Amino acid sequence: MSRRAFLKSSSLALPALVGSTVGTSGVANAAASPSSGSYAQKANLISKELFADDGLAIPIATTPTVSALAKGLDRTLVLGGGGEYYVAWYCGFFHGLLEDGLDMQQLPEMVVGTSAGAYMGSSLLSGHFGRLRTEMEFFGEFPKLLAKLAPLSDPNISQKRAMEINMAATDGSIDTRQVLGRAALAANNHLNGQRVEALAALLTGDSKTDWPTPRMHTTGIDCYTGERLVVSQATAQRNGIPLAHAAAASSSLPGIIGPTLIGQRFCMDGGMCSNPAHVDLVAGSKRALVISLTDGITGPILTKIPHPMIQNIKDVEATGTKVKWIVAGTPPGISLTDPRQIAPALKAGYERAKKESDAIKSFWA
Repeated sequence: MSRRAFLKSSSLALPALVGSTVGTSGVANAAASPSSGSYAQKANLISKELFADDGLAIPIATTPTVSALAKGLDRTLVLGGGGEYYVAWYCGFFHGLLEDGLDMQQLPEMVVGTSAGAYMGSSLLSGHFGRLRTEMEFFGEFPKLLAKLAPLSDPNISQKRAMEINMAATDGSIDTRQVLGRAALAANNHLNGQRVEALAALLTGDSKTDWPTPRMHTTGIDCYTGERLVVSQATAQRNGIPLAHAAAASSSLPGIIGPTLIGQRFCMDGGMCSNPAHVDLVAGSKRALVISLTDGITGPILTKIPHPMIQNIKDVEATGTKVKWIVAGTPPGISLTDPRQIAPALKAGYERAKKESDAIKSFWA
């Protein structure tokens, strides 16, 4: 069975699998004991003390809260994730906007990118968008070449474990993220370490240790602590994090890619939480353009963690930020990680830009 087929079918079989195993294991019972709980608390304190100065962990706001990163800014841009399909969709979309006079390299004062959005935001702000779009158009013509760079072969047992645990998630709590992060760390993925970083350098155009713009922010989840990590120019310089590594970490989907080391933290995909586009980071700016693949309810998924995007947006608006939210959407039945979908995604993104450009001009005028 291919990995793509596994991703499509696993969400149906997992609830029964998980229900039949949780609570029967002696290990699970031991983990719930008081002594074990106090030890876990001590371990968390040790971790927080050691990593207190790296500046990467920013708690996810669960109530309307003005973000210190966005306070006083006018135009902000949030780009959510969605696999190879969404990188291509973004390329078509921003190409269409550029033709209509909307230069997204210049307009936003702050960009928050997650997974595919991290790649796209990085290429936009660092001046590599034209190159990335050309590369995606090439891969659209020759999808087998991208498949060789990012192979999706049949998953091994450790990959299946991470993928199944991901698809068994029922909430986005810290505890859930820690369990998922442990599975991600233990997965023997085909795309790990230097291979991930090389692919990310190709997509972002960056392979050095500098961070080309203070406007770019990438997101991810610490595999050990479950904390949300935000990499900006300041924290990247403090921790020696190349832009390509941060983008790779943000797209390290458990059981498929990574995890990726940023600073001294192994990180998984930023979508592995209940605020998948991390819109709370732009709360308090005057105007925020948010683009996500789905509305959090319908469409393809890469995790079973609930994504209450509608509430996330309402919480941002409650701080006084005016939000324009674009849900990209996808045709039914496609795989987000299938290189053969690149050409259709480029076309869909371009056509959507032509429908949205006037409204975006008015919003950001």
